[in-house]
Amino acid sequence: MATDGDRSGGHCGEPELSDSLKTFGAVLKALRDEAGLTQEQFAPLVQYSAAYIAKIEQGKRFPPKDLLDRSEDVLGATAARVLSAAARSLTRKVGLASWFMQWAGIEEEAVSLFAYESSVIPGLLQPESYIRALFDRRLPPLAEEQFEYQVTARLERQRLLSERPNTTFSFIIEQALLERRMAGVEVTRALIDHLLVAGRLRNVEIQAMPLVQEDHSGFEGPLSLAETAEHRWVGYVEAHDSSMLISDPKAASAMLQRYGKMRSQALSHQATASLLEQMRGAL
Repeated sequence: MATDGDRSGGHCGEPELSDSLKTFGAVLKALRDEAGLTQEQFAPLVQYSAAYIAKIEQGKRFPPKDLLDRSEDVLGATAARVLSAAARSLTRKVGLASWFMQWAGIEEEAVSLFAYESSVIPGLLQPESYIRALFDRRLPPLAEEQFEYQVTARLERQRLLSERPNTTFSFIIEQALLERRMAGVEVTRALIDHLLVAGRLRNVEIQAMPLVQEDHSGFEGPLSLAETAEHRWVGYVEAHDSSMLISDPKAASAMLQRYGKMRSQALSHQATASLLEQMRGAL
């Protein structure tokens, strides 16, 4: 789904920690401890998962505004003022990293996640060999330590598919991405096997956009959409080491309309599985 840099990964995955984010996380942890609450106890009270709260306290996620509002009822007015002061000191990294931290948090809490990709297979569906092939082709090249870190981060992110069985995942991918055989036959075979396994999950739907489709609504490019717990839709787009979070309801609605149209234009989930089986047999 969209992406810890699904197209290359140079700036994404688990974002670099900033001092301000780590400070905010430490303040939140101290206030939570002072209230005598564990992460597991605190998380449902503010309507987030314990895993998400843990990442905020570690400085790995940008805290959403709702967290500040909800914390006042749990921690008290004084603690809320301290937390708000810490939030005002936060500095966002320029470019993709700050946007992705916001999207990653939305993604982890979403009740529905949709993604259309025309450049690479969505990050949530990439097997390890395919991930490594992408990073091998990254320009400028990644240092070895960063390379392994990015691979691990993306594989970790894929746990969303199994750990959120009540979240609906929908993916539309261009058939051309499979026909391309990126990195060779073995990687493509592993990719198709991975897609077939993921597609058997009850909460995952994968659709292929045929090579020939005269009525194609995806000409404006890849997109990702998330439905929040409050049933708001948020969009995300990414290209060439830049990205944008789209929270404007009108813009997100337009993206949702385009995605809905593409679902009707792509092969069905069942027809896509049959296509994958055929392509697998032809390799």
